[in-house]
Amino acid sequence: MRKSFAVPTVALAAAAFPLLTMTAAQAAHDGSYQADLGTLNDSGVTGTSWVTLEGDQAKVTVEVTGVLPGAPHAQHFHIGAQGVCPPPSADEDGDGIVSTAEGQPFYGMIGTSLTTEGDTSPDSGLAVDRFPTPEDDSYTYERTFTISQEVQESFAAGNAVVVVHGIDTNGSGTYDGDQMSSLDPSLPLEATAPAACGSYTMSQMGQMPAGGADTGAGGTSGIEQEAAIGLGAAALTGAAAVGALAYRRRRAADQV
Repeated sequence: MRKSFAVPTVALAAAAFPLLTMTAAQAAHDGSYQADLGTLNDSGVTGTSWVTLEGDQAKVTVEVTGVLPGAPHAQHFHIGAQGVCPPPSADEDGDGIVSTAEGQPFYGMIGTSLTTEGDTSPDSGLAVDRFPTPEDDSYTYERTFTISQEVQESFAAGNAVVVVHGIDTNGSGTYDGDQMSSLDPSLPLEATAPAACGSYTMSQMGQMPAGGADTGAGGTSGIEQEAAIGLGAAALTGAAAVGALAYRRRRAADQV
């Protein structure tokens, strides 16, 4: 009699804990993030990016202004380093430009290529034909895609950074100059040098800009997380209630 009540109680309690564990693991990176992009290399480029993560899905918006018109602007999630943007002192070779490579100790390697279509892996890091090419000095990028486990972990760890590339140091209106990129010797350094950078932080309100990627004015991930956590707590509470009932029944049986 005593064992028949004890076993279901333990089973129910055990069933509740995996739900809580799964919810906590999912909530580690799920949510809305924002990055305010500051100017690098005196480019004059600024902007804001919003990201909503749900599992391996990322809804991304990038709004920037001050970019070189008519030129492709590579943009990426950088991960795995300090999670910050490089200072001017990162220009180790003294050429007056903080190159992508010189910035990597601060913002890390490419985790995701924010292309307009097709592949978004680091392999597309220099796919210049699939990055935004604005007609004027600003653009808005919106896309939803799958991100890798490494990128998910980077957002959870707080070291994900967005970087927009492409500068015009000599004011010629195009990417040119004698300095060539160490990433691709066929491209001028101006084409791959970082123009703006921002570190992602979790947004308390979970809001996206009006007309932003998929969710419009606001995301629902925070509400969904609260509901899931509430469900787990309810399951655990239910298990405890059953346990208490079993205990009272055992006490009653003992007293007969």
